[in-house]
Amino acid sequence: MKGKNCRQCSGQILVIAVFVVSVILLSTQLYIYETSRSLERERTVRVADFVSAVRLGSKHVVIGSLANISQGRNNSNLESSLDGWTHFVGSLYQFGKPVLNFTLNHAAPYNNGTHISWETNGSGVSSAHVDFTLSLTQRQAQVQLPYIWNLTTSLMIHGVHRTVSGNTKQINVTCSLFNEEHPTLAQNITVLFETSNSWLSATEQSNYNFTDHGNGTYTASFEAEALEESVNVSAQAYDMRGIYVQANTTCVNTP
Repeated sequence: MKGKNCRQCSGQILVIAVFVVSVILLSTQLYIYETSRSLERERTVRVADFVSAVRLGSKHVVIGSLANISQGRNNSNLESSLDGWTHFVGSLYQFGKPVLNFTLNHAAPYNNGTHISWETNGSGVSSAHVDFTLSLTQRQAQVQLPYIWNLTTSLMIHGVHRTVSGNTKQINVTCSLFNEEHPTLAQNITVLFETSNSWLSATEQSNYNFTDHGNGTYTASFEAEALEESVNVSAQAYDMRGIYVQANTTCVNTP
């Protein structure tokens, strides 16, 4: 009977030991599973951050190129800058093999991805339009993200004038600046007027007053000698991104 009890005790101890080992193994597996899930979530977040960084970097390259082109650089600057950017992105292998492709918009009014139009009808536009596709090949999956950057700085100008006496005219100019059709602030705005086939700065005229309304709208008023019956005015602006745009118009004559 004593031997039987010993065997029963030994059997119970063995069952308990197996149970304890099983619990330890199960706990270990659960820990590994949860850890792997955490690492996977972290990796997913990091991949998402990488994709977001590439997308944002593409935007900055387009902005920088458009700023250069609007200030007189050849519009091939956009393509060459993007070639360098895609080559750099392709060298980053932290999350797999990235491939970034881009296509410049050639549909009118764009040419090589840019559209620069500074008209005499009171509006001016400096714009770039590029389509991108980012592919990221990983062991577990493949990410493919198409996105577009259509970045546009536009300027609207309106002017009125009235004769004060003789050839002296009171001239009032209103300028409105936009980024992607939303009002935006200017880094700098210069107002000019035309007289005797020469463009003169409004800041050098008497009674010059310039007001920043804080919402992308700017007004300038001044008196100037203008021999012509009609008065042409121009506004030259840099937005906060460094993109240049200008617009010209003929002032409306008011009593």
